[in-house]
Amino acid sequence: MANDTRIWTDVDFDKDGKQISCLRLPFSSDRSAYGTVPIPIVCIRNGVGPTALLVAGNHGDEYEGQVALSKLARQLDAGELRGRIIILPALNYPAVDAGRRVSPLDQGNLNRMFPGDANGTPTEMIAHYVSEVLLPLADIVIDLHSGGASLLYLPCCLIRVGKTAAETARLVELMHVFGAPIGSISDGSGGGGATTLSATAQALGIPALTTELGGGASLSRAGEKLARAGVLRVLKHLGILPDAIVEQAGPTRSMRVDGRHAFTYAPVRGIFEPAVAVGDEVEAGDLAGTIHPIAGPSEPARSVQFAQSGLVACQRAPALTEPGDCLFKLVIDTAPHMS
Repeated sequence: MANDTRIWTDVDFDKDGKQISCLRLPFSSDRSAYGTVPIPIVCIRNGVGPTALLVAGNHGDEYEGQVALSKLARQLDAGELRGRIIILPALNYPAVDAGRRVSPLDQGNLNRMFPGDANGTPTEMIAHYVSEVLLPLADIVIDLHSGGASLLYLPCCLIRVGKTAAETARLVELMHVFGAPIGSISDGSGGGGATTLSATAQALGIPALTTELGGGASLSRAGEKLARAGVLRVLKHLGILPDAIVEQAGPTRSMRVDGRHAFTYAPVRGIFEPAVAVGDEVEAGDLAGTIHPIAGPSEPARSVQFAQSGLVACQRAPALTEPGDCLFKLVIDTAPHMS
């Protein structure tokens, strides 16, 4: 139940105007017995209308969304709205503060812990608050991700297949409004499955868009610009920002992951030399790259091949790899692609 949450805030979600505050996550430590972790939140409301929940920092080392939402939070005024926007630019604040994918408090990967637990670890408590308090307020959720420290990503917008054809069509429409060059449609079998924010939102009947906007723990200017422009396009489309001036979206190529063989994994430890780059088209059997043993030429190098054909959507960023590290992910067109 929502009233079981241990996180609290002084934000009144039903109050008109712009409120900039924080969620208080209880965390007792050696240095702070009654301490709380402040998680930034902005609520902007103007009368009756739809509610958009905008999230970044679900993973702490993904920066395009964090910066884009911080800019929008500063820029937007309540008078521009018809409805409500709730912005959390650093949702997993402990991970954001540490520059890590997972929380240093409990090693929690927030986007694998939904719907959470009110009395669980700090990361589970955050997931619970979002699931029980924020999602019931929302009519649309946009969760901005990037590749983080370990991956380089082609900018894309991701959706999950809906429970009905009409729901899927609505999500596809919103994906095209967002306007990323690649739109990836998932059946939910990969990644975090039912434990992600987007899956939890859609289980509640709330349309959810997710992105990948860059990676390598750097800040892509193009990815940050796409995040802001895409969010504004969706807000205008839903009537929340009816008078917003937006750039027209370019074409979105609808694609999907074709099973487990879309992923290429490192078989051995070593220094990975990629043979292709993000955005390249490859064929099954093509050389993906070579792994060079750190012991030097006394041991043979190991070549890695792609198991299927497709477009390289992401690749591993760090050169040093361990067995099981994801080196590449491929996507294929949902329908014949006209180049």
